[in-house]
Amino acid sequence: MNKEFSGEERRKEDDVWLKALRVTTILAWLVFAIALIISYYAAPEANYGVLRYKGIEVRQFWLTPMTGYLYVLLWISALFSYVTLLIHKYRSRRKTDDKRFNIWLLFVVSVSWVIYIVIQLMK
Repeated sequence: MNKEFSGEERRKEDDVWLKALRVTTILAWLVFAIALIISYYAAPEANYGVLRYKGIEVRQFWLTPMTGYLYVLLWISALFSYVTLLIHKYRSRRKTDDKRFNIWLLFVVSVSWVIYIVIQLMK
């Protein structure tokens, strides 16, 4: 027997759960993109050899207010990812439905990044 779905597609239009799944996915990635921008300004600057040679001072610490925003945004992104995964788990019924690997990746990266920031701030 063929593992692919060979019957007639009975879904005529997207239901509320599928629309909610798409919205939470977009929100999760949007919040993550904003977190990337904030991390550029919050993280310590790179200390290149040319800068040391020229005697230019480089910030070696995290900016605390920006790091707080970054921390919150990453948790929000992880929360939206988790909600998306929950909706997908209870919504999908077929083996041919998407696996949502991108949301798993976003969830793991967001939580890992939060852990990294906490470890860096404890130093």
